[in-house]
Amino acid sequence: MRPPLYTLLLNGNAQCQACAHQCVIKPGGHGLCGQRSFNGTVFTVPRDAVSGLAIDPMEKKPLYHFLPGHEVLSYGTVGCSLACPFCQNWDISQVGRDERANGVIHPVNAEEIVALAVQRNVPAIAATYNEPVIGAEWTADIFELSHTKGIRTVLVSNGFASPKAVALLASLTDAANIDLKAGTNDGYRQLGGRLQPVLDAITELHRQGVWLEVTTLVVPGFNNTPAHYTAIAEFIASLSCDIPWHISAYFSTYKMPPSPEFTPLSDIEAAVQYGEQAGLHHIYTGNLRPNLSRSDTLCPHRGRKLIQRFNYTLNGNTIKNGKCPDCGTSIAGVFD
Repeated sequence: MRPPLYTLLLNGNAQCQACAHQCVIKPGGHGLCGQRSFNGTVFTVPRDAVSGLAIDPMEKKPLYHFLPGHEVLSYGTVGCSLACPFCQNWDISQVGRDERANGVIHPVNAEEIVALAVQRNVPAIAATYNEPVIGAEWTADIFELSHTKGIRTVLVSNGFASPKAVALLASLTDAANIDLKAGTNDGYRQLGGRLQPVLDAITELHRQGVWLEVTTLVVPGFNNTPAHYTAIAEFIASLSCDIPWHISAYFSTYKMPPSPEFTPLSDIEAAVQYGEQAGLHHIYTGNLRPNLSRSDTLCPHRGRKLIQRFNYTLNGNTIKNGKCPDCGTSIAGVFD
C-alpha cells in the first residue's frame, strides 16, 4: 500500500498532490473531489471499493489501437476532479460534490480485482468509469499487481493530474485514453479546471511510451467551434499524427437542457475535417448510429480497411506484425 500523495503543511493543514487542484485541506475537511480527506492526522484516499466492475470490449474505453477485439476488466470508484455539466457518469463521478449523485460502492480489494482478471483470462485491467487519478495510489497498487500476473493496464482519465500522480502512474500504465474536453483554458474553467495540466499530462504519458488515444465529446454550445477543433487537433499532431482521436457525440444529461437529439452530425464532421487538416492519421467517431460512425482502422498510406468494426465488435483484422499487408506501412498501436 503506497503512502498518500500529500504534504503536511506547517499550519497543520494538508495539501493534496493527486490532481492539479492541489487542494489545501483543513482537518476534518476534504478536497474538491469530495473523496480525499484529512482528519488532522490521517490522510485518506479512495481504495478497496468500487462502484462498478465489469468486463468490457477494449473498444468501449475507447481504445482502437490497443489489443483490438480483446476484453478488459473495468473498474471504477466514485468522485472526480472536474464538475462537467454534461457528465454522462455523473451519478458516480459527482458523489461528494452533488447530493443528487447516488452512486453506491461495494468493498473489493486489489488482489480480488486482479484475481478476477486472471480467472476470466482477461488480458488487461482498466481504471475507468469515474476519475482514477483521485485514487491514484490505489490505481498504482492495482496496476503494479496486474503486471506481476502478466496483465496489462489501462488508464481512462480526464488528465487533470498533478505531475506527481502522472509520474506515479506513467510507468505502470500500458495504455491510456485521455479525455481532452476543450481546446481553450476558458472552456476548462467552465468545468472547474484548467487546460495546461491536461496538456502536460498527455505530453508526459506520451513521452514515457504509454500507448495513448484521445477522446473529445463534442457538446453544442460548449466546444463545437473551429477554435476548439483546431487547438485539440493541432496539439495531438504536435505529439504524433499516429495518436488516434475519438470524436464523440453528446446526448443530453445531468445539468444540460433536455434535447431530443445527439450532437448534430455536421459538428462531428467539422471536427473530423479539422483533424484531417492537422494531419492526424486515425480519426474515429462515436455515440452515433453504426451506419454513421467512423470506426474502421485504415492504412494511412493507401486507405485500405485494416480493422472493420460494428459498434464494439470486430468484423475483421488484417494487420500483420503491426503492418498493412498490402503496402507494408507500419500501423501505430499494440496489436498483440
